[in-house]
Amino acid sequence: MQAKKKEHPKVKIRLHPRNKHRARYDFKELTKTSPELEPFVQLNKFNDESIDFSNPTAVIMLNKALLKHFYDIEYWDIPEGYLCPPIPGRADYIHNVADLLQSSNYGKIPTGEKIKCLDIGVGANCVYPIIGIKEYDWSFVGAEIDRDAIKSATKIIESNSILQNRLDLRFQNNSKDCFYGILKKDELIDVMICNPPFNASLKEAESKTLQKLNNLNQQKVTEAVLNFGGQNNELWCDGGEEKFVRDMIRESEKFATSCFWFTCLISKKSNLKIAYKTLERFKALDVKTIPMGQGNKSSRIIAWTFLDKEQQNNWKNTRWK
Repeated sequence: MQAKKKEHPKVKIRLHPRNKHRARYDFKELTKTSPELEPFVQLNKFNDESIDFSNPTAVIMLNKALLKHFYDIEYWDIPEGYLCPPIPGRADYIHNVADLLQSSNYGKIPTGEKIKCLDIGVGANCVYPIIGIKEYDWSFVGAEIDRDAIKSATKIIESNSILQNRLDLRFQNNSKDCFYGILKKDELIDVMICNPPFNASLKEAESKTLQKLNNLNQQKVTEAVLNFGGQNNELWCDGGEEKFVRDMIRESEKFATSCFWFTCLISKKSNLKIAYKTLERFKALDVKTIPMGQGNKSSRIIAWTFLDKEQQNNWKNTRWK
């Protein structure tokens, strides 16, 4: 028996006001842009057009369509098993970071290629730079520890003129470092972004994947097929998100005058406490927490700077004019 058609809000109010994905997916328009998505569109139990979000291929096809329709990306693909990020959430991070820069720049968002953003863990998909380049005309440095991911990201750049000369990929030799080996001497970064691995082990990552698949299918699933993909270094690291963020903060202090705003996505609210303590220990001068949400999922961005008011004024008056 078919379930009664579900009433959905017209706007996903938890997403940022400038996010292009606040409305429900318009599959008719998306399949016009990307006909290859059409075979994956089906009616769900509420008689709404959707895709099977537990099917990795369907999710990749949806991402291709969204990136082409909203961000003019003609070619986009990732190697099998690599992270296929949800586009609306990635867009929210970029828009919130733009607001962060705005709050430090007399109420105006700094735009143009002179604004440089460092993406720690750019991945095979380079979705953050795609959105930042299209929406705000920024330039990006993408740091990555996986050579196959860099190869995939390079192909995306080479296949899309909008990204060429705007995204500089750099290989990180030491997986324990974020900035050493990436930032060049005297290089200035306006904002750093990072979506860290949030699990502490492969077992924890698989357990959470099974839980997500059970929720999507509303039945018991015993095999952890990653609907959004992800290599080990994308999903987990020793010590999980808590240790990763703590180490990043410690290292960021060594680059205190190289970056205006350091930011990082925090998926677990409980990890904020240790982050605040670490920032206090390393004498960050300003710390902000920016709430984000999509559907029933809540997360937040933590942002910090070591620049005093005089340094901040000098930065924005010379770089952001």
